Amino acid sequence: MVTLLRHGKVRVVIYSEDHRPSHVHVVGVEQAAVLLLDCQDAPLPHGPVTLRENHGFLARELRPIIEQVEANLEMLCAEWKRVHGDYR
Repeated sequence: MVTLLRHGKVRVVIYSEDHRPSHVHVVGVEQAAVLLLDCQDAPLPHGPVTLRENHGFLARELRPIIEQVEANLEMLCAEWKRVHGDYR
């Protein structure tokens, strides 16, 4: 597991033994969510970021986290490719 971003007590991670498509896990104290990154080989930019799963986060809690993921999408997609190979 690679922690890529932090938002307060929330971590945004990529698991090394995970499946495709490209996504990140948002891990809180007692919450979890999965955000699809929609990374592509070309053209840039990637995205849009979409919510696939939410377990316990309120919408108002997720909004700034999603914005942070979107602001760091290029880095997150590069890390996904480094860990997993192609984006699909």
